[in-house]
Amino acid sequence: MKFSSQSLLIQQILKKIISPWYFIPLIDRWLIGQILPPMFFAISAFTVISLSVGVMFDLIRKIVEFGLPLFLALKVLFYSLPSFLVLSFPMSVLLSTLLAYGKLSSNSELIAIRSLGIKMTRIVTPAIAISILMTGLTFYFNDSLVPMCNKLAESTLRSGLGTAFTSEVGKDNIMFSRYGSRINPETNKPTKTNTFLTHIFYASWFSNNKMSGVTVLDFSRQGIQQILKAKSASFNKNDSIWTFIDGNIVSINPQGRTTTINFEKYNYPFSEGPMELAQVPKDANDMNLMQALKAEKIYKETGNLKETRRMQVRIQEKFTLPFACIVFGLIGSSLGSKSNLRSSRSQGFGLSVILILIYYVMSFVFSSFGVKGLITPIVATWLPVLISLGGGCYFLRKASL
Repeated sequence: MKFSSQSLLIQQILKKIISPWYFIPLIDRWLIGQILPPMFFAISAFTVISLSVGVMFDLIRKIVEFGLPLFLALKVLFYSLPSFLVLSFPMSVLLSTLLAYGKLSSNSELIAIRSLGIKMTRIVTPAIAISILMTGLTFYFNDSLVPMCNKLAESTLRSGLGTAFTSEVGKDNIMFSRYGSRINPETNKPTKTNTFLTHIFYASWFSNNKMSGVTVLDFSRQGIQQILKAKSASFNKNDSIWTFIDGNIVSINPQGRTTTINFEKYNYPFSEGPMELAQVPKDANDMNLMQALKAEKIYKETGNLKETRRMQVRIQEKFTLPFACIVFGLIGSSLGSKSNLRSSRSQGFGLSVILILIYYVMSFVFSSFGVKGLITPIVATWLPVLISLGGGCYFLRKASL
């Protein structure tokens, strides 16, 4: 009696877990069941291939040449996995829909479904639904897991290599420009306009919250120029003051006379902009969306138009990369539904590689146009998506005939 009550309880729990699945129409459950197995295969295949080429071979070389411990190498490999999964997800959607719908087409199962009066747009709906789900998953991975795991992978690799691999973490050639009003020396009041370049802050190297090889050009006073040079500088966030160590200040007055003052320590009131700029990661893949928006704001303040456009392109790519799942889902299901496409995995994989290559080459070319300023960043990143969606709609229309 006790055994039967426990089994009944287990059945009720399983029924509650599985019951939402049965709210989905039967045709959708059947089509989803056809798509998911090849999708898992495609995710595994694309991830293993890209991970092997991108990380694994390099880790093997570091194990042999630099003595990287095997356990730490496996940790680096694990931390690198999310960055390759976000590339595999869109490609797996394309391959899985091509294989699934190609198999149904070759077995005349799609013809049987359409003979019941079901339209082609209704048949590809489960593929689009799965593509939307994969879009959300890709965005989450790309925005949350990838930046964090990339940092963990880098820190694990550096700690594992230790003295066998010396590479100081830092950033070189920090240049920050500041714009604002200039002060009139006679009235000691600022001018009304805010279009002047007032400061140029340059540091040859940044590491451990410390600037090295610092040069500051000060044009904030009309007719007077100051050049501040120091071996190092650090920022006091509480007082908003920079402390320069071991340097000199050269002042040039309107008559061209120069005065030079040497110092061991000098406090200079200036914004935190150079420090914020130095802390911006070099690679946008190491930023989440909020950090990328902050970096764009910093680059705008410095007047660096090229880096501003580059960051605007990378911000839009945070959305277009996941959206590729929907593009590939539509194209894959539409092409796979054509009766003249065979369902073999080799042919499906080959066609997937060709379509993926075309899409990403087109995306790369238009992104370059956006960085160069030939077209706006939004148009540059979304135009390949719109073109591909148009192609997917065309293939769907052809499959419906």
